[in-house]
Order: sequence, then structure tokens, then C-alpha cells
Amino acid sequence: MARHKVEICGVNTANIKVLSSEEQMELFKKMQAGDPFAKDDLVNGNLKLVLSILKRFSNRTDNMDDLFQVGCIGLIKAIDNFDLSHEVKFSTYAVPMIVGELKRFLRDNNSIRIARSIKDLAYKALRTKEELTSLHGREATLEEVSKELNLPVYEIQNALDSMRDTISMFEPIYNDGGDTIYLADQLEDKSNRSEVIDTRISLKAALEGLKEKERYILMERYIVGKTQMELAEEIGISQAQISRLEKSGLENVKRLME
Repeated sequence: MARHKVEICGVNTANIKVLSSEEQMELFKKMQAGDPFAKDDLVNGNLKLVLSILKRFSNRTDNMDDLFQVGCIGLIKAIDNFDLSHEVKFSTYAVPMIVGELKRFLRDNNSIRIARSIKDLAYKALRTKEELTSLHGREATLEEVSKELNLPVYEIQNALDSMRDTISMFEPIYNDGGDTIYLADQLEDKSNRSEVIDTRISLKAALEGLKEKERYILMERYIVGKTQMELAEEIGISQAQISRLEKSGLENVKRLME
């Protein structure tokens, strides 16, 4: 089959190699062992992932070159923070991180500027909603978030609406010639609510059994969405220590939930 040339940001996608899962795992092992070239090979082997995600944002900016660079930053962060012990596909882990980097860039550079106070309120509301959802084992309502933050419901709703982008759940966000990853693949499956509630109750109990620092790191990483580097700077320890605490926290959660 002929390979068709498609250029995005001056990059010919027909010439980009897409790494297999086995090749990626081998490169990650080499990178962690100190191979100075493995990281470059991982970046180059995943450029098609970045380019495929950029198509979603093509109508949001006139400067796709800048957006490509931002997407590559998200890719590099994903490579730096990917943990082989989690046993997930790298693309599944990387897509949300790249998309998040692109959205932050577009929000901060939007011609329609959203006030920092509104952004901060939106992020605070989202974090509070996640904490209440985890605490009660069901999705928190705006009224509950409003009561927790001691703010009117309409202020919280307006802040959340200002940050929202409408997109189909079945928007394809990556296809390397094999299985297509859709936005819905990144969302929680709520088809079995009783099982979800039981899991959340068990998870809440397991989190309460962790050491305070482990619990804080897991909450910030998997609920707030901070990177290991951001947490390292915030807490004042190395990224390697954050990685070890995160790994031990996940292992302890798994043990306590068994």
C-alpha cells in the first residue's frame, strides 16, 4: 500500500516511524538504564501521536508550529513521567498529558482572555468536586460544591462553563494503524454504578490507610493531575523520590484493597 504524504508543521508524516509496544518498552528500559539516545528515539517515534492530536485543535489557532512545539513538550513530560510498572500502553498515558498541555497553552494565549481568578475558581471547584465524589462514593452536585466553597452556585457554574470545550465522546484522538483511541476511552465507565461505588468506598478506605505524604502525592497526581516534576518543586524533594513514593503508595493501595 502506498504511503501518502501528509504535512503538518512541516513534518512529513509518511516518514515518521511509529514504534511498536515492544519497541517502546525496550527504549524505556534503555532510557532508565542511562542510554543517552533512547529518549530521542522515544520522542521521534511518537511524533505521529502529537500530530494526530493537533488535528483536534486545528481550528483553534493560526500558528500550528507553536502548537506542535507545545504538544512535543507534553510528549516529553509523558516520557519523563511514564512508569513501566503501571502496565498501561504509553499512548493511553500520554494522550491526556499532551491534550492538557495544548489546552493550557490555548487558554493562556486565547484572544478572549479568561481572568485568572475565574480559572482558579474553576480548578478549585473541580478539585473539590473530585474530593467530595471520592468521599461520598457518588458524583458530587454543584450545590454540594457550592456549600463546601461557601460560594453561590451560579459563580461556580460560570467558572466551569468558561473553561469548557464541547467535543464528542467518540472523537478519535489517535490511530497508529491499529486500534483507534477515542475520547470515550479516557473517560470513566459508569455503566455499573454499584460496582463503581463499592470500588470508591474501598479506595477511600485504602487511601486513609496510607502515610500522609503518599496519600497527598496520589491525590495530586491522579485527581488534580500534577506531574511528578511539579510535585517535586512544590514539596522540595527530587523527582526520583516522588516517583518512589507514588509507586509505594500505589502498591499499598492495591494491597489494602485486596
